[in-house]
Amino acid sequence: MVRRYRQVPRGTRVRLGKRTSNLFRFGDAPSTDVVLLDTSALTGVLSVDPVARTADVQGMCTYETLVDATLAHGLMPLVVPQLKTITLGGAVTGLGIESTSFRHGLPHESVLEMDVLTPSGELVTAAPGGEHADLYDAFANSYGTLGYALRLRIELQPVAPYVKLTHHRYGDPAATTAGIVALADPKGSIDFLDGTVFDAGEQYLTVGEFVDEPMPGAQVSDYTGLQIYYRSLQRRPVDHLTTHDYLWRWDTDWFWCSRAFGVQNPLVRRVWPGRYRRSDVYRRLVALDQRHGASNAVRRALGRPEEEMVVQDVEIPVERLPEFLEAFDREVGISPVWLCPLRLRGRKVWPLYPMEPDRLYVNVGFWSSVAIAGKPDAHNRFVEELVGSLDGHKSLYSTVHYDQHEFWERYNGAAYRAVKQRYDPDGRLPDLYTKVSGAGGTSR
Repeated sequence: MVRRYRQVPRGTRVRLGKRTSNLFRFGDAPSTDVVLLDTSALTGVLSVDPVARTADVQGMCTYETLVDATLAHGLMPLVVPQLKTITLGGAVTGLGIESTSFRHGLPHESVLEMDVLTPSGELVTAAPGGEHADLYDAFANSYGTLGYALRLRIELQPVAPYVKLTHHRYGDPAATTAGIVALADPKGSIDFLDGTVFDAGEQYLTVGEFVDEPMPGAQVSDYTGLQIYYRSLQRRPVDHLTTHDYLWRWDTDWFWCSRAFGVQNPLVRRVWPGRYRRSDVYRRLVALDQRHGASNAVRRALGRPEEEMVVQDVEIPVERLPEFLEAFDREVGISPVWLCPLRLRGRKVWPLYPMEPDRLYVNVGFWSSVAIAGKPDAHNRFVEELVGSLDGHKSLYSTVHYDQHEFWERYNGAAYRAVKQRYDPDGRLPDLYTKVSGAGGTSR
């Protein structure tokens, strides 16, 4: 890949030739003037050190592959994003999160060092305090515009064979928020914490704890077949999963989004092949629909209003969470939504996603579509403005509706430009705003 990149003529657009993607920015099919870089040799786990509790991993390795390799040693990454085909390099440059984030932060915080192919064609090792510490710090939330991580050394943590789940129900956003504050103590004994909001009066926080054996008489559940994980929150106050199945509990139904394809209908589910009950399959179907406008064409034919896709993850300071949930429910109305408490691991801050150390945030994830109200992006703009007013941040894996000035104010344009100038002085890769907004016709 390094050799191929260096052979690409200056001025020619390049793109990683990946088989899967978890981005929700759907452009046209790749243009013929874009060079795809073959990443097929960068998809493995190079080594696992069970004594040091580290792994050397190639950048295009999926978490599905990574987890299989580490669980064999009784270990797992500190944060395992919820979808199997998210890559390690993607989670580091694009941010990732999961139910260990209240304790371990984000995936990039457990990176000890990484080999990065810079836009200028250099291969450098970026690590804290080293010659390329500026690149190490700015890599998180740069979305491949500062280079590509080819190898990463990450920290691991020990696991037990099973995870015991306890689902706590709350009756309103204020009670849920108080529950998060009480449970998300990094010095506490729980291992996992996330939440699900079905509506304003039915909300759950799920506590996960490693256990060597299930409770006497308890059944170990399996949500890869006919049963649906998120529905179990309403029926089983206590549950058990193998650690492997817990890590992928959301993937089978893409949280709850498989319902859009009828896969949660028992009759459809029985005939839908198990190997296709996966997030990457559903995402491909959504990509096809968005590129061809099929769903809205059907709605128009039936005389129904067109819909705006509202697929976002946002980080809200925990004390402002009730305000966000109440406004979101009133103005957007998507349900369920996912909650994931988050705090940085230490005092270190990350310039392109500036969160305060020691401050507890809650990631709110919502993934659906709603009837267009006025402008085609009205709901997404409402979310962006609401998040800003509550001192929050928005992830950039999906659509971005900020203008350029507002974007750089929110994502530390001055810090980004300094690192961009050092590692991409000729502008071989698009800048971050161009990449995530699609400005200038850049391939995404």
